[in-house]
Amino acid sequence: MNQRSLGGLTVSDVGFGCMGISHAYGAPLEKEEAVRLLRTAAEAGYTLFDTAEVYGTQEDPHANERLAGEALQPIRDKVQIVTKFGIRFDTNAGVVPYPLITDARPERIRESVEGSLRRLRTDRIDLYFQHRIDAATPPEEVAGVMADLIREGKILHWGISEASEDYLRRAHAVCPVTAVENRYSMMARHYEALFPVLEELGVGFVAFSPMANGFLTGKYGKDAKFDGRYDYRASMPQFTEEAMEKNRELLALLNGLAAEKNATPAQISLAWMLCKKPWIVPIPGTRNPERLRENAGAAEVLLTAAEVQKLDETLEGMEMSQVFGGTKIVNP
Repeated sequence: MNQRSLGGLTVSDVGFGCMGISHAYGAPLEKEEAVRLLRTAAEAGYTLFDTAEVYGTQEDPHANERLAGEALQPIRDKVQIVTKFGIRFDTNAGVVPYPLITDARPERIRESVEGSLRRLRTDRIDLYFQHRIDAATPPEEVAGVMADLIREGKILHWGISEASEDYLRRAHAVCPVTAVENRYSMMARHYEALFPVLEELGVGFVAFSPMANGFLTGKYGKDAKFDGRYDYRASMPQFTEEAMEKNRELLALLNGLAAEKNATPAQISLAWMLCKKPWIVPIPGTRNPERLRENAGAAEVLLTAAEVQKLDETLEGMEMSQVFGGTKIVNP
């Protein structure tokens, strides 16, 4: 796979979103299967692996980092590890599943980075994201801690997930931000308003849920069923029968262009953003080795600037269903 610059950090064109191996899209994978999948991703050319300290189960909130650490330790110098701080499970809430709350206090960041380094079996984190903005902690204070961690060699770069322009500018003025990580797909384009700011500041963009949680693969029909105990898609609005009807035009667009480019709908949805800006890196997740290789192949699908513009104009005028907006996180 080719590589590109993500705000100064060189990574594979397409990254791997690790969240799904431990939760979100079914029961957690067995450890051996998860480790094998991550190593297969590295063999397929992925170098950027995205996890977080809270990607796990209620029983083990840190399961994802442990799996990533075990899988990537033998090839540590060939990959970039991304993890996150700034939200935690509220185990004192008295309810299950535990609520997620924001917490970016300096002392909490210090606890988080040490825990992540230990679980990831590494001496440094390549890109450390603030998972969500904490209204109680100013961006300047968070950025100051990031500057200290960079000086100490514990992290090499830092970024902000679900960043706003004001927060990004204030944080960047204290310690340069390498990237933001925001939801982005053909069905969720609201963060394009931030692109001029990213270009101005030289900040990269990591796109999570780049295929609208798998919807844009075109592999799910009206009769798709998901296990409500483990699979978030069971309650996502884009997978309802009504949404399937509303999104027929979008899927037809993807299928038509896929046939023209000898590609798949999934590859077109990724190539659209890869060809839009050289500093966008999508991080699709999968549990299927064949899908893993298919997603990597999106980097070989070339769309001209005119084709990207035409797609944008078509998407702008197209009716679509709502799309999943994310897990609720309390900002105390």
